[in-house]
Amino acid sequence: MTEDLTDLEEIGPIDYLVIELPTANMDGSAFEHLLDLVGRGLIRVLDLAFLSKAADGSVSGVALDEVPGGVNLTFFEGASSGLLGDDDLDEAGAAIEPGTTAALLVYENVWAAPFATALRRNGAQLVASGRIPVQALLAALDATEPAS
Repeated sequence: MTEDLTDLEEIGPIDYLVIELPTANMDGSAFEHLLDLVGRGLIRVLDLAFLSKAADGSVSGVALDEVPGGVNLTFFEGASSGLLGDDDLDEAGAAIEPGTTAALLVYENVWAAPFATALRRNGAQLVASGRIPVQALLAALDATEPAS
């Protein structure tokens, strides 16, 4: 499922994730939600790759039909826009712990495409972007609670 990126004027914001998954505990439920997001047209998967890191630190690619957890990800077979390169895979492999599997996901936020397109047509530019991890949000909220 190679994605066509020829009409970049109409594309929504692109995000990427590297997710470390404990190989032994994977049940596939998160990827069912990914399939749902795609099915509802909220996101478009541009690249999806998996790799695993053995106890000795060696890193290898994992085919979509061999991802632990039992969910069928072959729908994404061939999802390769070219945005995800070997250097990204190497960097992800270095970042994860031995005994884990990593999912590398590059996706378009289709839901935001009309807004982003209108902004671009009016000359607007994205000058900063970020994401607040849930763990940081929870820690900040805990820090603001009065001591009991």
